[in-house]
Amino acid sequence: MQRDKIKGLLNICRKANYLIIGGEKLEQYNKKFYLVLYDLACAKNTLKLIDKLKNKSCQLLGVEALDDLISIKNCKICAIKNKKLSENIQKLCEEKE
Repeated sequence: MQRDKIKGLLNICRKANYLIIGGEKLEQYNKKFYLVLYDLACAKNTLKLIDKLKNKSCQLLGVEALDDLISIKNCKICAIKNKKLSENIQKLCEEKE
């Protein structure tokens, strides 16, 4: 996984307002999103939300230290609304260095 490239793409998503940050906002959001990133060290409530999101047509990816990637302290889950950026981030997450 190429953390620097992923961090750059997530920064672009954040500045372009393509990022939904946090479990509460994600639960209330009722439009389309393409990729959900969650921290592998998340709490039970976040895991319950992830189980609910499995029914939607989006990809779910667990990453280590999500708060470092997004540069938001204690962030455990986020979703991306842009299809192309989410595809690029997913490819980078699945690559091996």
